[in-house]
Amino acid sequence: MEQHASITSLVIVMVVAFITPIILHRLKLTIIPVVVAEIIMGLLIGKSGFNIVHEDAWLSTLSTLGFLFLMFLSGLEIDFTAFSGNKKQTSRRANEKKEPNTFVVALIIFIGIFIVSLGLSYLFVLAGFIENMFLMTLIISTISLGVVVPTLKDAHLMKTNIGQIILLVAVIADLATMILLAVFVSIYGGGEGNTWLLLVLFAAGVLLYFVGRNFKNRSFINALSTGTTQIGTRAVFALIILLVAISETVGAENILGAFLAGVLVSLLAPDQEMVHKLDSFGYGFLIPIFFVMVGVDLDVWSLFSDKKLLVLIPLLLLALFLSKLIPVFLLKKWYGTKTVLAAGFLLTSTLSLVIAAATIGERMEMITAGMSGTLILVAVISSVLTPILFKKLFPEEKAENMKVKVAFIGANQMTLPVSRALHSSLYEPVIYHTKQDKAEKLADTVFEIMEMENYELETLVKVEVFDADIMVISTGDYHLNATIAVSAKEHGVERVIARIESLDLAEQAQEEGIEVFSVLRSTEMLLRAMIESPGVLTILTQQENSLHEIRMLNDHFDGMTLRRFPFTGDVIFVRILRENESIVPHGDTEMRLNDRLIVTGSKEYVDELKRELEFCFWC
Repeated sequence: MEQHASITSLVIVMVVAFITPIILHRLKLTIIPVVVAEIIMGLLIGKSGFNIVHEDAWLSTLSTLGFLFLMFLSGLEIDFTAFSGNKKQTSRRANEKKEPNTFVVALIIFIGIFIVSLGLSYLFVLAGFIENMFLMTLIISTISLGVVVPTLKDAHLMKTNIGQIILLVAVIADLATMILLAVFVSIYGGGEGNTWLLLVLFAAGVLLYFVGRNFKNRSFINALSTGTTQIGTRAVFALIILLVAISETVGAENILGAFLAGVLVSLLAPDQEMVHKLDSFGYGFLIPIFFVMVGVDLDVWSLFSDKKLLVLIPLLLLALFLSKLIPVFLLKKWYGTKTVLAAGFLLTSTLSLVIAAATIGERMEMITAGMSGTLILVAVISSVLTPILFKKLFPEEKAENMKVKVAFIGANQMTLPVSRALHSSLYEPVIYHTKQDKAEKLADTVFEIMEMENYELETLVKVEVFDADIMVISTGDYHLNATIAVSAKEHGVERVIARIESLDLAEQAQEEGIEVFSVLRSTEMLLRAMIESPGVLTILTQQENSLHEIRMLNDHFDGMTLRRFPFTGDVIFVRILRENESIVPHGDTEMRLNDRLIVTGSKEYVDELKRELEFCFWC
């Protein structure tokens, strides 16, 4: 009978985990994070509801594995390239404010959050709600990456300056609070000064990182990464189990080992396919079991019967809001009030680490089961409220105001008509050329022309030529074109296109990442195409039915199949160019970051599609 009950509870939990996202979709409640909905469903089937699920060995093991994998994915979610600071933070317009350095501002904000949390924790200790101020500080100061990342992705803000600041604050908070939680357990967990043993865990992590980096690109590893072997996935799970075992051996929490494993995998820069597999396994199987069981074990009615805990709920919510909103007001120097408030509310979201801290605190008998349940309930409430408040407050940028700046160096019979043809809601072409006798005639035309004394580097920097998204260099001197193109790349221009007629010079430029075109070779290819493939040439040259290339830079659509892509309209996907592959697309083909999509369709709709997919041009 016990075995039967065990399987029954597991079946119920798995069915609930399966139907929860379906219910959210049907009721159009997509603003609520799925993990929060899973906790709510757990409340319905657990102690607070129908009480039809009871924890046993099966569910306990799977729930623990789910929590460990959640901590692993939290570490994996950290993008360490963000810590390098801003690559290109100069203002593109004279009337725009210069945006802040994301890492510096994020670090200052987190320090502010920790200080305010420390002060608020002292008040909670004075009021008699909790005895340990350090534990309460960690609970108040933590931020949920699991809520922040999806919300930023949905708002298309991951690559923007304000989005990067919000993300970095959450990342720093995640890292710092996880490490401090491990230190807390070492100090107060009866380890008698074994805090230094944490260094053993981190040393093991560093060693494994160098081993992984050494073997990552070996040919035999690539050969074993496909088919039934899947050596990369096996290595990840071996790493998780190994670091969890080391973590428990040195007296730290097992979640620290799992989190460290995620950090190491992130540092090793896994390919997106590997990350997609791990996400699918975690969020498709183990993690839903954990969150449903959090709800199952939570007895809300006992919390409501205790007046002290009932008073604690609004006070703790207020503390979470104040600890984030006060430091975030530093952003008022660069952003509007609505943007700052929205950022503060989103950073208030907290979930996984609060559950971890509450569970650890209860096990160490520092807080009661009722207090632990209250902390988890407040975390759930914050995770429901904050995305809604963020979306309501954050000012939406109008897509029609976002344009790709294209700088043409050299005014001639080629660049002038092309710049005029590019004038649209998507592109903002500007022509730069030196002062000449015919300048007065050019100035009277419809073209926007910026005159310069010469094409020297100092002059180009002075007139802010390198602030463009795309630079096209087509002066009469192809040696000068190559020199300017190299300088443009050094100044961080994303795409540089240069006219170079010399074959040797063209090859050197292409090695620098410069796109090269030649008038002579283009004419030769055009004539040959007219003779051999007149139909193809018609497709390439007709305005309404021509082929267009779009780069997939919006990570919101990364991994999405073409069947699910919502912006196809009258556009047909002809080819997907991915690294050295040329893929014939079909409904189940997934789009990946940095894919080059070859499409055909009306110019208006292609421009709209570019605005959606090439989002980082104006980030």
